Amino acid sequence: MSSLVQAVQENIKVKDELIEAHRPLVKRIANHLAARMPASVQIDDLVQSGMIGLLEAAKKYDATKGASFDTFAGIRIRGAMLDEIRKGDWGPRSVYRNSRRISEAVQSVEAKLGRDARDVEIAAELNVNIDNYYAILSDLRGCRLFSFEELFDSEESRMQARSGDQGPQADVQQNKFKAALTDAIGKLPEREKLVLMLYYDEEMNLKEIGKVLGVSESRISQIHSQATVRLRARLQSWIK
Repeated sequence: MSSLVQAVQENIKVKDELIEAHRPLVKRIANHLAARMPASVQIDDLVQSGMIGLLEAAKKYDATKGASFDTFAGIRIRGAMLDEIRKGDWGPRSVYRNSRRISEAVQSVEAKLGRDARDVEIAAELNVNIDNYYAILSDLRGCRLFSFEELFDSEESRMQARSGDQGPQADVQQNKFKAALTDAIGKLPEREKLVLMLYYDEEMNLKEIGKVLGVSESRISQIHSQATVRLRARLQSWIK
């Protein structure tokens, strides 16, 4: 057997071992992500897409780049799952329109008042009562609004993992955006900022956050949605 053939076989064996050893990682990420998504997102579908991400990670991993395989694979697995979720796109068009309307209302109110827009003020700008406004916010939770989900989960790193040709200009833009996002989050109303911190940093689900703050899960969902549209409103120059 030639040394080349032997090297290829050893390389295949190493990759197979990596895949087998990291199957539990795929399941952990799928369960974690599903707990934060609407019930229409099926864990089995996430696991299937995550395995594809794991296979790609094993194929493209380069130890000389510095990142551990766990880190590299985790990014690719999660990215593949989010791609699968985006394909589902279960939200009706009216929900997307309402998301844009709320962002525009937040922009308008905050431009006029020079401070955070309150719930009742946003509702008034939309010409709906407060109960209807909260219902709209609740509806947003059930549609595909993944831009900020991806940003909080370092999806720009996932994109870099997929392609090595991002270049220094892309890195500069990403760093500027991350700085703008961090600044915008820091300026959110305290409760909205706290909900995002518990959700993304502490990885708590909405029900757990509700228990911490002493409010219902549906109210936490509304606060999360409002924080998202407020960030969208304040980062319009970055969001296409």
